[in-house]
Amino acid sequence: MGRTLKPVTPVVRTKLTASAFEQLLSYVVRGSWKPGDRIPPERELCQQLGIARTSLREALKAMELVGMLDSRVGDGTFVCPRSEFLSRPLLWAFTGADHEELQEIMEARTIIEENLAGLAATRGTPEQIEEIGRTVQLMRDSIARGDSILEADMAFHMAISAAAQNGVLRNAVLLLRNLMRQWIYYKLLIPDVPEVVLKRHVAIYRAIAARKPNAARSAMRSHLEETVELVTHVVKQRKAEK
Repeated sequence: MGRTLKPVTPVVRTKLTASAFEQLLSYVVRGSWKPGDRIPPERELCQQLGIARTSLREALKAMELVGMLDSRVGDGTFVCPRSEFLSRPLLWAFTGADHEELQEIMEARTIIEENLAGLAATRGTPEQIEEIGRTVQLMRDSIARGDSILEADMAFHMAISAAAQNGVLRNAVLLLRNLMRQWIYYKLLIPDVPEVVLKRHVAIYRAIAARKPNAARSAMRSHLEETVELVTHVVKQRKAEK
C-alpha cells in the first residue's frame, strides 16, 4: 500500500489537459509523488483538480507514454523510478510503433510541447529566444534553396525546449520527435506544407519573443494539431500504397 499523498490544488479551467499534465508532472519531478507510490484514483483526482475525467486521462496517458507512470489493471497507477523515465519511447524507437501508438505519441507530444512553448515565453533568456529566431531563419533559407526543412524544424522545437528550461520535458520531446522523424519527413514532402509550417513557426516564435505564454501555447497547439492531421493523412496514404 502506497503512502497517503497530499491533495493536489485545483486547476484553472482553461487548457485543462495541458494544465493537469503540468500540475501532475510537478508532483513527480519535485518528489511529492515518489517512485512506487500509487497515485489517487481518477475520481479523487478529478475532484481535486476540478476537471473532467477525459482531460485527466489524456494527461495521465501522456505521463505514462514518457515512462513516469505505470498503469496496472486492477491494481492502480504507480509512479515509476526515475531510471525508467522515457523508457517506453526508447523501446518503441527499437521495436517500431503501430498506428495506434503513433496517435498516442502525437497526442503526448502536443500536450508536452504546448506547455514548453508557454514556459519558453516565460523563462527563456534573450539568447535562447534569439536561437529560436535563428532556427526560423534556417527554415526560411532552406525553403529558398529548395532544400528539406526537416533539420531546421527539429532545431526549432528543440530550441523552444531549451528555452523552457525543463530537462525532463526536453528529453521527452527529443525522444518523441525522433520517433516521429520519418513521418515528419514525409509530411514535409507534401506540396506547400513547408511554407505553411514556416508560417506557423513564425507565429509561435513571435508569441514567445513577445513574452506571451498563452499566445505561444495556442500557436503551438494549432501547429501540432495541424501536424497530427497531415501525418495521419500520410500514414493512411502510404498504407494504401502497400
